[in-house]
Amino acid sequence: LKDQFDNLDKHTQWGIDFLEKYAKFVKERIEIEQNYAKQLRNLVKKYCPKRSPKDEEPRFTSCIAFFNILNELNDYAGQREVVAEEMGHRVYGELMRYSHDLKTERKMHLQEGRKAQQYLDMCWKQMDNSKKKFERECREAEKAQQSYERLDNDTNATKADVEKAKQQLNLRTHMADENKNEYAAQLQNFNGEQHKHYYIVIPQIYKQLQEMDERRTIKLSECYKGFADSERKVIPIISKCLEGMILAAKSVDEHRDSQLVIDCFKSGFEPPGDFPFEDYSQNIYRTISDGTISTPKQEGMRIDSKTTVGKAKGKLWLFGKKPKGPALEDFSHLPPEQRRKKLQQRIDELNRELQKETDQKDALIKMKDVYEKNPQMGDPGSLQPKLTETMSNMDRLRMEIHKNEAWLSEAEGKVAARSDRRHSSDINHLVTQGRESPEGSYTDDANQEVRGPPQQHAHPNEFDDEFEDDDPLPAIGHCKAIYPFDGHNEGTLAMKEGEILYIIEEDKGDGWTRARRHNGEEGYVPTSYIDVTLEKNSKGA
Repeated sequence: LKDQFDNLDKHTQWGIDFLEKYAKFVKERIEIEQNYAKQLRNLVKKYCPKRSPKDEEPRFTSCIAFFNILNELNDYAGQREVVAEEMGHRVYGELMRYSHDLKTERKMHLQEGRKAQQYLDMCWKQMDNSKKKFERECREAEKAQQSYERLDNDTNATKADVEKAKQQLNLRTHMADENKNEYAAQLQNFNGEQHKHYYIVIPQIYKQLQEMDERRTIKLSECYKGFADSERKVIPIISKCLEGMILAAKSVDEHRDSQLVIDCFKSGFEPPGDFPFEDYSQNIYRTISDGTISTPKQEGMRIDSKTTVGKAKGKLWLFGKKPKGPALEDFSHLPPEQRRKKLQQRIDELNRELQKETDQKDALIKMKDVYEKNPQMGDPGSLQPKLTETMSNMDRLRMEIHKNEAWLSEAEGKVAARSDRRHSSDINHLVTQGRESPEGSYTDDANQEVRGPPQQHAHPNEFDDEFEDDDPLPAIGHCKAIYPFDGHNEGTLAMKEGEILYIIEEDKGDGWTRARRHNGEEGYVPTSYIDVTLEKNSKGA
């Protein structure tokens, strides 16, 4: 390869270009890993639950498992970031530093090779010049010799001309001899330099270029290995993340979730009892002695169960009664079982607050004792207002606990009494186990329940608005159905597209409007499904 300097120049440049090409590949891979990790973290953040009160924390095993999977996925995203960081530091950064050093070393070796080639070219020019000069002097000496011989053979030439030609011949011959010696010296010097150039200088430069290119190849091999090691180092942790996801999937317990649903929505009410048989034939088969047909005395006092239930059904609000007021302090607006749970939760919270106030009182008493023993540390009297306030808070909390415990005893007594009570033939409570809208949405509003007539322990005004008078509500407008609505759920009213209905109660902000058909059938319809026109003059039923 002594004469392939230009090709070696191109090859070493190609090697550096390939090194930089691989560095670019690693950089793009790092960007992919970083973007992947970022997108995973954004995905986890999007689906992670917002911070919610303790009562709203997920309790179902399927929800808990999903949140555990999200946590594992977040850790997995962190490992992708570790891969990107390791590749950037161990592979990409090292490649860029080595590429810079490689360019500097290559430039130095190529400059040495060009200098050696330039010196050899200079020696060749000197040798060539001396050769041309020697050739020229030899031709001049031949001309001088021919001129001398012609004059020497010419009988007409004078002796002076012959002598002059002889001197010219001697001068040219001497100059030719000197140029011959110069040419021989330059030729010998060029041959020596050429041998040194091709057998010593150039092989040494080529060897340095070879070592440089081999180091480049070794560096690429190391980077290839480091590229794979960056991924292999995180495989154990990624495996643990995947195992955590599998364990989360195995932790799902459908029976436990079902039991949670039961415990959450268990009301404590008994199912409605059987309707009594009402004998309407007693007026037909009366005794002959009766002279006139009269209405039984108790008939006017009888409650028409169908009418009552129909009215109650008209007041249903999607499996429950539409809320009309704020929640009561003793939770008596809730079913017995839910009321008991709410009261128990409140008592636990009050006990925790009482414990905090007790600890604070003990700390204030200890601090007051320290101030009394060491007045320079503080005034004991300055703690008295705070101590008084703490004692007042403790008394207030004890009263609250006592009051809630009384309510809890009352609720537990009702639950026990209901479990022992036989089925009644009177109108029973309409209980909603699940609060669900016709479209399948879920609500935690505890007020959305229907109760029957108040029991003997209930507040006297608690259920005054359960059933209205016999007179139907007046129409305040009319509406046209834009879309059809099935109305499968209890308390809703089915309608067809284009059907005209009376409006008897406006939307209260919950998305439902109460309407009535021409035949008197009432129920709730979605506000977004109808085109409402309210009238100033109310229209009768």
